[in-house]
Amino acid sequence: MPAVDSTTRLGSRAAARLADEQVVWLVTVDPHGTPQPTPVWFRWDGADEVVVKSQPRTAKLRNVRANPRGAVHRNSTPSGGDVVVLTGTASVDDDGLSAAERAAYDAKYDDGIRGLGTTPDGFHDDYAVTLRVRLERLRGF
Repeated sequence: MPAVDSTTRLGSRAAARLADEQVVWLVTVDPHGTPQPTPVWFRWDGADEVVVKSQPRTAKLRNVRANPRGAVHRNSTPSGGDVVVLTGTASVDDDGLSAAERAAYDAKYDDGIRGLGTTPDGFHDDYAVTLRVRLERLRGF
């Protein structure tokens, strides 16, 4: 059973939001066991994986290398409803994005990348590390 089962009410809501959201919170665990949430741009594969680009020397990368357990969640409604939390296992992918993943990522964040005053090539040079989060469990309400 996939983590995001779109045949369920919660899974359907989660899938719709993951397809449209620009930012999710990536939660890694630091060496002291403290959760460390970080807002990130991401690409969801439509199934069980979220891909995040990162600059090379960040706490989230150090955390993932030491403890791969983590979570991805999105913002709730202002009143605290529509909660979606996906737990899973993160890893650094030394192979990076495939050509199709890169094209989809660049299309999704075209405005954001230009807003940073750079090009897609410049962005990927700066955010050169690829993190993959294998989604294992969905919870929410």
